[in-house]
This record gives sequence, structure tokens and C-alpha cells, in this order.
Amino acid sequence: MSDLAPAVLALLALAALTAGFVDAVVGGGGLVQLPALLLGLPGASPVQVLATNKIASVCGTAAASATYYRRIRPDPRTFGPLMLLALAGAFTGALAASHIPREAFEPIVLVALVVVGAYVLLRPELGEDAELRFQGHRHLVAAMVVGFAIGLYDGVLGPGTGSFFVFALVGLLGYDFLQASAKARLANLATNLGALLLFIPSGAVLWDVGLLMGACNLVGGYLGARTAVARGARFVRAFFIVVVGAFVVRIGGGVVGLW
Repeated sequence: MSDLAPAVLALLALAALTAGFVDAVVGGGGLVQLPALLLGLPGASPVQVLATNKIASVCGTAAASATYYRRIRPDPRTFGPLMLLALAGAFTGALAASHIPREAFEPIVLVALVVVGAYVLLRPELGEDAELRFQGHRHLVAAMVVGFAIGLYDGVLGPGTGSFFVFALVGLLGYDFLQASAKARLANLATNLGALLLFIPSGAVLWDVGLLMGACNLVGGYLGARTAVARGARFVRAFFIVVVGAFVVRIGGGVVGLW
């Protein structure tokens, strides 16, 4: 990090702070943080960029998770299995990531984001209040399926993981947006840890850059979680629509470029 210009360090720090805030509210901080790392570290390999991004992100998700837990008190009977299966899915996905071409996923992700965004936009009552779809063991099984499936996706590719967790918890399980965002942060913390179980032993993490960005991401995560709790489910829903829209524009541009 010592050979990086002060302007580059400032860019990376600001990007991490912003990403932490966005991630804490609805997920999607990678939309900000990954491009900043690619710009700031042109000589780094793709795996170094991904690993350093995960180190920075795990700091923010840890801070946001702790803040949500203290203030929202999500039910551990749901988020415990959700986190465990999300970690397992992310670890499995990271193992498979090198064997699956990125361009095979981006059109699928784009379609999924458009459908998710349109569904939330056209149903303004969605996520206003909690109306759980399942009870007992069926609720637990649904949470575990969501955790593993989205964790697998995060390990393989990653963009929009937090937003997909929020939508699945609202649309499939029936939580309100604030409860869903709290549980999504805990699940996203688990997926980051799952990927780091591979990245850290391989020596891919650029620790000096990662820890600087991690400190900024932590501050952003804390501020984002406090803002979401204070403003409530409607604020989280509106923020969700904006972030998903930004993802559609960014990934859509990449898909059009491939064609």
C-alpha cells in the first residue's frame, strides 16, 4: 500500500465507507467497492481484488450485524441455520468459481434483478408488515434453502447478494423489509466468511489495503444500520429499489457490451 498515491487511498477509503453504508441498508455495496478496487489496483490479479474486497466487506457486515442484533433482536432460530447454510454455500461456490465463466451468469443475474425490482416496485405493500408464509419446520427449511442457494451464488459471482437475501426474506418468507435487512446482514457476514476460508490460506488478500478499507467499511456499516433502524421499513424498501436499479444499469451495460 505504501506505493499507492494518496488520492488512490482516499478513493478506496471513500468507496469502502459508501459501500458499507449501502450494504448495511439493503446490500449491494460491491457495486461501489469492487470498481474502486479495480481502478485503484490495476496491477492486482482478479483473485487478489476479490479477496481484498471480502476482507473489507466482512468488517462492515460484522458492524452492521451487531448493530441490527442489538436493536432489532432477530430470531436466532431463523438466522442461525440461515447463516450456517449461507457459509456452506459460499464456500462451495468459491470452490467452483474458477470453473464457471462469468459471462454465463451476468444475463441471468440481470433478468433476476429486473424481475425482483419490478415486483417490489409494483407491490408497494410488500414488506410493510411481517406476514410469515410458513410456520415451524417449513419456515426453517425455507430459510436454509435461501441461505445455501444465495450463499452459493455469492461464492461463485457475488453482485447483489445482500439484495437477493433481502428480497428472498421478504418475498418468500414474508418478513418486513427491516427484519429482512437485519437477517440479510447476518447471512451476508456468513457468506463473506465462507469465501475467506479459501482466500486467506491461499495468500490472496492484500492486507494493508484490505484493512484500511475494512475500517472505513465498518464505519459505513454502523451508520447504515443505525439509519435503517431509525427510518424503518419504508426507507429500506425505497433504498432497495434504488440499489437494484443501479445494479440493472451496471450489469445491463456489461451484458450489452458482450453482445
